[in-house]
Amino acid sequence: MSSEYEASDLYFSESARDESQPDPAAAFAFTFHAVDEELGPDQRWSTWLEAERGSRGPEPRPSWVVTDQAAIDTELGILKTGKEADVFLLERAVEAIGGNPAKSSLLAAKRYRTDEHRAFHRSTSYVEGRRPRNSRDGRAMAKKTTHGRGVAAGQWAYAEWDALNRLWKAGVPVPYPVQVDGTELLMEFIDDGEGGAAPRLAHVRPSKDLLGVYFEQLRNGMRELARAGLAHGDLSPYNVLAQAERIVLIDLPQVVDIVGNPKGMDFLMRDCHNMATWFTGRGLEVDEQELFADLLTMVF
Repeated sequence: MSSEYEASDLYFSESARDESQPDPAAAFAFTFHAVDEELGPDQRWSTWLEAERGSRGPEPRPSWVVTDQAAIDTELGILKTGKEADVFLLERAVEAIGGNPAKSSLLAAKRYRTDEHRAFHRSTSYVEGRRPRNSRDGRAMAKKTTHGRGVAAGQWAYAEWDALNRLWKAGVPVPYPVQVDGTELLMEFIDDGEGGAAPRLAHVRPSKDLLGVYFEQLRNGMRELARAGLAHGDLSPYNVLAQAERIVLIDLPQVVDIVGNPKGMDFLMRDCHNMATWFTGRGLEVDEQELFADLLTMVF
């Protein structure tokens, strides 16, 4: 085979190409646009797809949940500080891309403090029956090492995550759990209808009619908890949000197995006492013993 044959058959010049035919190389040409990856000091890319399997909210998910990987999380401020965790307000938003509309939602980001869990005042009584994921973590927790404190913080985050998932599916009025990642739990932000945070039940003065509505919701929620064999464990007017005519139970890392925990009945009785006392003090007579007995019928 001659070199002339190879040159004429395997190669052609631009002058020899038929300009009326499309260039086959054009099908492989891509247009790239620069993406500004410089985020602000209070921003990060969405962590939705970084969360491990089983750490994203239950289905069917509410339509407001933003799952786009291109979304950006922007921290807007702090909602609450506590001994074991701080709660921040977070906006997760994605700009309109192509034919997809822009989306955004506000989330409550609860971040457990690893350096303060050794003084966590609720640990001893609430965690009876709980076990760490492996023996190494158990030894680290017992020695209160840095790793052990991190494991403890993660345990509380995942305990609340598990409780929220279970209770959301059971119809208990709790915030929708969006995702959990390490010591950070993202959940539905319960607002007051005007852009601010919903007030705690302890800080509202509802009418007598609304008081009755609140109590029926509370009792139904406590019944569903009891039906699942659980008590909130730290229920009080400070752990209930009032969103217009709706109440929402919050702060659930210490949820207690009524039967499995030796002090389960005591915790349930205390929940009943705290809430009955508040409602009675607002003018709605609630008998804590009757409430306790009613909840026990859900358990046994």
